[in-house]
Amino acid sequence: MSRFCSGRFAQHSHSGRFTDVIPLIVFYIHIVAVAAVFTRRWQVEGPGEGFLAVFFMALIFFVGWSISSFILKLVMTKEGLGVLFDRDSMSLLFLTIAEAIFYYFYSKETPQDRQQAPVTR
Repeated sequence: MSRFCSGRFAQHSHSGRFTDVIPLIVFYIHIVAVAAVFTRRWQVEGPGEGFLAVFFMALIFFVGWSISSFILKLVMTKEGLGVLFDRDSMSLLFLTIAEAIFYYFYSKETPQDRQQAPVTR
């Protein structure tokens, strides 16, 4: 354990483990998704579209996080449902589920997309 994580201000659960596991996993999922979307868009349509997709995902993430935090502030206390599921963790989980549904329908190919020829450069 590093000196940055073991200070007296680090959050611990009753068992001594860190309580920030869920936000860490959610951020890792977003990093992997951004890398995958950038790579896919870059290979298909060029680097400009790759960066545009990354900026779009960042915009959706930050706006969605503030909206989900606002909504959960109305219905939950700061402590949330337990040690691992405080209000911030729940807002990130809520955001990730909403983003997964949104990106599923956003990236879904239609039959018209399959018939179009790919762009060659």
